Amino acid sequence: MIYLDNAATTLVKPPQVARAVQEALQHFGGAGRSVHSASLSADETVYECRIALARLFGEQHPERVCFALNITQALNMVIAGFLRTGDHVITTAAAHNSVLRPVFAMRDTRCVEVSVVPVLPTGELNYKAYEQAFKKNTRLVVLPHASNVTGDVYDIDALSAIAHKHGALVCVDAAQTAGVLALNLADSNIDFLAFTGHKSLYGPQGTGGLVCHADVLPDALFEGGTGTRSFSLRQPHVMPEYLEAGTLNAHGLAGLREGVRFIEQRGGSAIEAHISQLARAFRAGISSVDKLHCVGGGSACGTCGIVAVTCDTIDASTLAFQLSQNYDIATRAGAHCAPLMHKALGVANGIVRFSFSSFTSQDDINAALRALRSIVAE
Repeated sequence: MIYLDNAATTLVKPPQVARAVQEALQHFGGAGRSVHSASLSADETVYECRIALARLFGEQHPERVCFALNITQALNMVIAGFLRTGDHVITTAAAHNSVLRPVFAMRDTRCVEVSVVPVLPTGELNYKAYEQAFKKNTRLVVLPHASNVTGDVYDIDALSAIAHKHGALVCVDAAQTAGVLALNLADSNIDFLAFTGHKSLYGPQGTGGLVCHADVLPDALFEGGTGTRSFSLRQPHVMPEYLEAGTLNAHGLAGLREGVRFIEQRGGSAIEAHISQLARAFRAGISSVDKLHCVGGGSACGTCGIVAVTCDTIDASTLAFQLSQNYDIATRAGAHCAPLMHKALGVANGIVRFSFSSFTSQDDINAALRALRSIVAE
């Protein structure tokens, strides 16, 4: 299989990821729950993963990296943990349903005001409309670092600075960029960075979390066992346990630790350069094929390793199906859980998304282009 669906989840992982998970399954007890060697081994691995992520994201305090099942849970932790009746929240039309649905749930259940900043047909965010969206009661801004539909990257530092000028907190959805683009919280205005393990961090599914760079914390979304201060009937207000109720997925985090180490060893800048080159080559190839069109890609900040494609004569689902059935090329068609982005781009019938990783080769790109030319010609 030629796997070009990495924006959904990376299929090809560094081999050490699988080895770490297998070893953890055979040797780990509950992390932070006991003093025997099986528990301590799990606890040590979780801590090493926390340190590796803090280093990758430029967070000086590893205890501010808290783990969740995925980025969806992490985003819900911030949105539900901060917004109260009378607050105002801003997001964008490029947002994933992991943001849109909890935000609009806050509107329905807590009477929170919601503003959605429009995206231009080019994929660029309307920055003027963004600054005009702020109100006196704006409490939170939830921004995608990049669109999961088109790969358009947004200037989160500039957007965060504007939010702080208006006294709002900023949460960044880094689902498509963590592990691909440089993210340094020490040099940014980001308050919360949500990440997932199973995409470009090369970890297993069921891993992800939240980096709480700001001093203020959301209310805990879940409460329960932490292995510490067990006689207290209230959730300990100490990080990371405050946001990590219950037994952690130490087996998955063992794999995530190795995925992050792989990125460090390969070099983040080298990975970014490789993926960017592939995306540029693929876009150039699409432009040479009659009836095929790239959608978006107009952001002044560039794109990550995603290319959205439409065809004049074949609908997106059929095109993706033919790529899979006839050429063994994996892509993703549909709305990609980002309905407002599709409306903004005028592609309500969907697109075919091609997304690349550090394991994608130029040969894979060439094979995909040949397949597309053949399908369109038929």
